[in-house]
Amino acid sequence: MIKLIASDMDGTLLDDDSKVPEETYELISALAEKGVRFVASSGRRYDTLRWLFEPVADKMDYVASLGTQVYADGRLLDREVFSTLSVMRLFETTQLFDCLHLALYDATHTYLLNDQSSYIRELDKDLPNAERLFDPPSPDVSIIKAALCCEYPDQLMDMAYVLERELSEFFTFLPSGSRWIDVVPRHVNKATGLEQVMRYWGIGPDEVVAFGDSMNDYAMLRYVGHPYVMENARYAVRQIGQRVIGRNSDHAVQRVMREILEGL
Repeated sequence: MIKLIASDMDGTLLDDDSKVPEETYELISALAEKGVRFVASSGRRYDTLRWLFEPVADKMDYVASLGTQVYADGRLLDREVFSTLSVMRLFETTQLFDCLHLALYDATHTYLLNDQSSYIRELDKDLPNAERLFDPPSPDVSIIKAALCCEYPDQLMDMAYVLERELSEFFTFLPSGSRWIDVVPRHVNKATGLEQVMRYWGIGPDEVVAFGDSMNDYAMLRYVGHPYVMENARYAVRQIGQRVIGRNSDHAVQRVMREILEGL
């Protein structure tokens, strides 16, 4: 029996306008009444996810910022903060490549290490409360997320490879969309965050469905018993899916959530 549903946001649950389809709120509420938890698993920050799901925000759980912010039943289970040394190393390395533009995030602000015009808005990279800096913020700022905008899409994979070679001691680098590379602390990802939520509720992998489409969903999809992937997913993600469910623009996630609800 399915006891938990975890879903990526952009390219998966959200529509092409990055909005939550209205029927989603009713489904989350109905599933909760049947004892099925819903987890928003995303690169977006916790505050942004709560705003997106405001009508049902207290009825669900969160694996936010790619696993660095984890909440279940309204409780903070984990928060991973980048070390000052790792942030400095990331900044110094990206300075070597004129095609890379670094964005750092704390719980409420975005810190841009280049002019705002250098950053292409794409997927979850909406740069809320952006502040331009010439050096990384002071050590008393708790960085929970980082991302790199690559000016040239055809250089994205090369840059991800170079960064992994240079900084694998600290980070994992995950291409996201056509111009962005997500930066997460080593051994932190959506799977590690989801595992903590599952442990909190006493739920095993075979009781979990996860939806995803991109490489930052890969670990989560491999971890759960029922990995469902989008038709618009990246090739490697489609290969590991138990089921290809359709496109986000057709509200495929909501259709499968309703199937699960009706089968309870």
